[in-house]
Amino acid sequence: MKVTVSLIKADIGSVVGHVVVADEIKAIAEERLKRAVVDEKIIDFRVFNAGDDLELLMTHRRGVNSEEVHELAWETFNECAERAKELKLYGAGQDLLKDSFSGNIRGLGPGIAEMEFTERKSEPLIAFMMDKTEPGAFNLPFFRIFADPFNTAGLVIDPSMHSGFIFEIWDILEHRRVKMSSPEEIYSILALIGGKSRFVIKRVYPKPGKLPGDEPVAVVSTEKLYQVAGEYVGKDDPVALVRAQSGLPAVGEILEAFSFPHLVSGWMRGSHNGPLMPVSFRYAKCTRFDGPPRCIAAGFQVCNGKLIGPIDLFDDPAFDYTRQKAMEIVEYMRKHGPFEPHRLSAEEMEYTTLPKVLKNLKERFEKI
Repeated sequence: MKVTVSLIKADIGSVVGHVVVADEIKAIAEERLKRAVVDEKIIDFRVFNAGDDLELLMTHRRGVNSEEVHELAWETFNECAERAKELKLYGAGQDLLKDSFSGNIRGLGPGIAEMEFTERKSEPLIAFMMDKTEPGAFNLPFFRIFADPFNTAGLVIDPSMHSGFIFEIWDILEHRRVKMSSPEEIYSILALIGGKSRFVIKRVYPKPGKLPGDEPVAVVSTEKLYQVAGEYVGKDDPVALVRAQSGLPAVGEILEAFSFPHLVSGWMRGSHNGPLMPVSFRYAKCTRFDGPPRCIAAGFQVCNGKLIGPIDLFDDPAFDYTRQKAMEIVEYMRKHGPFEPHRLSAEEMEYTTLPKVLKNLKERFEKI
């Protein structure tokens, strides 16, 4: 029997600027989802926060894009947002960009990563949640997980992985998608996903063999807030789900891809490049220059739809060096102040608040 895992996030308000979700808000979400379990709308759930984003992880058997599950998430976010407004939390209801639910939460503001699959004999699953960055932040680590033999030894020595994987890549500006095969098309894949602000990995599929080829093994939320709102309202703060082991990259290979704090777009006011720092749950709060961008990883075993866990996978001194390197990069980037490459390129800044500043200067320019 297949199970569906839905990871849905929204920024519905934060304590002290864009730092962290209030415990009271998380408690409201947990209570509503507890009632949903009793009512058999979902099988199991966990509530997280990555910085100022509230994440709902739910398991059920209703398939992806379930109206009932999406409505549950929408109503949960709205109840949390109402309380956030009463508490005068910062950015209360920020990601709830539409007034009413119309059958699907997509296009309303929240980000969604969900997959339906047949449970294996043992089903390890990792939920990744990021803050102060965009969906393309997953491009580099996901490429390394599923296509880089220097990261994932199984691509070389595991016969069930030796043929590689299929990448589903989305052009989020022109709303197109393409499926590409690795390792055969590895250079073409890189030609696309290297432009992380436009081309993003949406799903990864196995090649025909041990696992069903139509069931994804990884999925990323790709919703762009500025496209929904028509203006800059905050960074997208993506989430992702990755299955592991038994014909797929091992948990250690998946986490290894986050040992390099690569530069991502977002950070302060969604307008700066900075290192992605893997942190434990307790450090999932963004402070220095509203950052730096960070990622948490919650590990589970899925058993008949039930979630065994979470294990706080980045709560490990093995990632201390990565965090130290990230802070060295922070120091270097911050010294640039308002100059590129710390500040985003002019093209990317079009989707921030900078155009409003430049508009006020337009009439002062003279021809030369």
